[in-house]
Amino acid sequence: MEAQEPWQWTEPEWRARVERVRAGKTLRHRDSARRWPEGRRAAVAISFDSDHETPALRDGETSPARMAQGEFGARVAVPKILDLLAVHDIAATFFMPAVCALMRPEEAPRYRDLGHEVAVHGWIHERNTTLEFADELDLTRRCLDTFEHQLGHRPVGIRTPSWDFSEGTLAVIRELGFAYDSSLMADTEPYELIEAGEQTGVVEIPVEWIRDDAPYLMMDRFGGLRPHTAPRDLLQIWIDEFDAAYAEGGLFQLTMHPHIIGHRSRLRILDDLLRHISSHSDVWIGTHADLAAHLRPLI
Repeated sequence: MEAQEPWQWTEPEWRARVERVRAGKTLRHRDSARRWPEGRRAAVAISFDSDHETPALRDGETSPARMAQGEFGARVAVPKILDLLAVHDIAATFFMPAVCALMRPEEAPRYRDLGHEVAVHGWIHERNTTLEFADELDLTRRCLDTFEHQLGHRPVGIRTPSWDFSEGTLAVIRELGFAYDSSLMADTEPYELIEAGEQTGVVEIPVEWIRDDAPYLMMDRFGGLRPHTAPRDLLQIWIDEFDAAYAEGGLFQLTMHPHIIGHRSRLRILDDLLRHISSHSDVWIGTHADLAAHLRPLI
């Protein structure tokens, strides 16, 4: 039987697709004094996707030139980022493909030892929407096993590669017992994930392309992708995003990639952004795991 076009779906069919993964209630204390950890007015969750070579590896692009671009992230950018976070006394979350962890077994433990969180970001930055459920489950389980071996504990959070969700991704997350996900965009504030109308108990810490360095700063030599946004212009966008979150008493969540943000002119704007955030004494800044733990009792 030929696959139907979406306009041919019956109402129950399109409703079932829409309702497969949805946003549940926003996870906010009614008492503003308890809304964020330590009773702070607003919250900030800084994250880095330490992809390094894996986006190219995933596509079978193994030329030395492509590998070098990813190697820069681990070799040059990560040490500078860690130094910058130390200057500002900020704990961040590093979402990491397991292949990157296996390539450099010292990297994930270094994050941990410096007080940062390590979370899952796929096996080889695979496109999970192309996988069968059993393969997605197996790869994610192997990620957890890899990090448990390196860190001595299993990560509690996941961010899917490219922020994609297959039909089975949420089932994988639930089966493997993750406390939170950070891949979806249904809100600016954390919420509970709902699967086919059923509460899951999984905290979603939402992302957004506006608060990601890749759309502004990526470069593809042979394609039309160019970094059209100047770093200083991006700084203003992110400051405006933070200021709005602060005014609302909400969450400012930011996603960056070492091989993208970790160049000199770009690290300068990250430094400026962190200085701006830290100038507000009533802002909580912490890991995604700590934020999820604070919010989970609200489910």
